[in-house]
Amino acid sequence: MHLTLDSIGKKVGRQTWLYPMSLQPCSGAVTVLLGATKAGKTSLMRIMAGLDAPTEGNVLVNGQSVLGVPVRQRNVSMVYQQFINYPSLKVRDNIASPLKLSGEKNVDQRVDALAKKLHIEMFLDRYPAELSGGQQQRVALARALAKGAPLMLLDEPLVNLDYKLREELRDELTALFAEGNSTVIYATTEPGEALLLGGYTAVLDCGELLQYGPTAEVFHKPKSLRVARAFSDPPMNLLGATPAEGGVQLNAGPVLKLALPEHLSRQMTVGMRASALHVQPHDGDVALPGVVELAEISGSDTFVHVATGVGEVVAQLTGVHYFDLGAPVTLYVNPTQVYVFDQDGMLLAYPVRGGGR
Repeated sequence: MHLTLDSIGKKVGRQTWLYPMSLQPCSGAVTVLLGATKAGKTSLMRIMAGLDAPTEGNVLVNGQSVLGVPVRQRNVSMVYQQFINYPSLKVRDNIASPLKLSGEKNVDQRVDALAKKLHIEMFLDRYPAELSGGQQQRVALARALAKGAPLMLLDEPLVNLDYKLREELRDELTALFAEGNSTVIYATTEPGEALLLGGYTAVLDCGELLQYGPTAEVFHKPKSLRVARAFSDPPMNLLGATPAEGGVQLNAGPVLKLALPEHLSRQMTVGMRASALHVQPHDGDVALPGVVELAEISGSDTFVHVATGVGEVVAQLTGVHYFDLGAPVTLYVNPTQVYVFDQDGMLLAYPVRGGGR
């Protein structure tokens, strides 16, 4: 299936839910819709599915408009935040339901194979109410996969599961998507989830499509501050700066030697990902002395909040580290690993790939 959204927009009363946008998800790959709550992800997916119609623009499948085509004729499968299963049917029959409707042969073998991939084969003879939330969501996913629809829409399917289950299911879904031929649209608020799923990412904010492209490329080269804010977890450190000879100067702070375009605006913003900051100096690094405001251990990383002379920053350090509150600490960053945005928030410079530490 080749899905094309051609200048589609959506208004409800006087409110604009989606500003005109064009998007052509890559066939046979995962396209992640990344954005905060109310960014427009669900509205966009409902238009893709045919549950809603755009107020302007067109939706095409294989070059043909499908506006007005009923949902039942779209051959689309959807999985929502809240798992939806048939409570009166056992797990086996829940998964088998789309196969039976399509007249599929070897239904039992298909159900067994899907159940095994999603690790729910031991629950096939139970009712959904007898399962945990994570197990029920696996059933809903298995039913969607069983349908084998050319377009699969997943609207934050893991958001209501606990952390361990999300990690486990995310890995399994990545492998399952790679095996299939469906065009998969996956909505999430989590930048880390977008990176793990790979494929392509469309960054949305307040109903606008800000950037679309291969996930690694969008993450590495966000075209604007808005994209950088949306595609950073933890949030990117943003510091004021002005032009200086050979680069930019952080407000009342050091100069970062960078190659930048001529005729720069007087006010700029320097962005540093938390992972670009470290406590051991390397050649070419710039020092940012400060004091520890907070130190958080999360999994195998430590997040250190530091008040420096150029502003508050957060460093993501690999491993478990201990810092006393109020203790002096110096963070280091290499100028090749920072972002620079102009006064309009547009990207001027971005990190050298392979140069991170």
